[in-house]
Amino acid sequence: MNPLTNMKNVLKLSEHELQNGGKKSWHDMYKDSAWIFVAGFPYTLTEGDLVCVFSQYGEVVNINLIRDSKTGKSKGFCFLCYEDQRSTVLAVDNLNGIKILDRTLRVDHVADYKPPKENERMDEETLRLYMEGCAPKPQLQHIKAEKKDSKSYR
Repeated sequence: MNPLTNMKNVLKLSEHELQNGGKKSWHDMYKDSAWIFVAGFPYTLTEGDLVCVFSQYGEVVNINLIRDSKTGKSKGFCFLCYEDQRSTVLAVDNLNGIKILDRTLRVDHVADYKPPKENERMDEETLRLYMEGCAPKPQLQHIKAEKKDSKSYR
């Protein structure tokens, strides 16, 4: 199916769901995945630009901007992961079909995304980002110390 037709169908489906007020949403079949597919953006956008746009609806923890293996230039699509799955619903509903720099974005859920396999040309930092994501890690020692301090004041 043509990507533009697919985008329009997703928008119609969301509009139909709003009008009929059903209890079950078509988003529910993606409840186990915090990944979305984004396509149609300008080739000049970087990972940072995309994180800025998509962080409106939640914290982005991982992004895989697909690049040409020889030139390293963007192919105009990526996979993006949110910290909270509910952010994917907001992003799909609100960003699917918008225009960025005169290009129409296509944003959709991804049911079962698998990060790229290791590549001998990847450096250690890139591999670590693919596997762990880019979100800050919670500092457990800091949290435990705060709990001890709060108990001593009682």
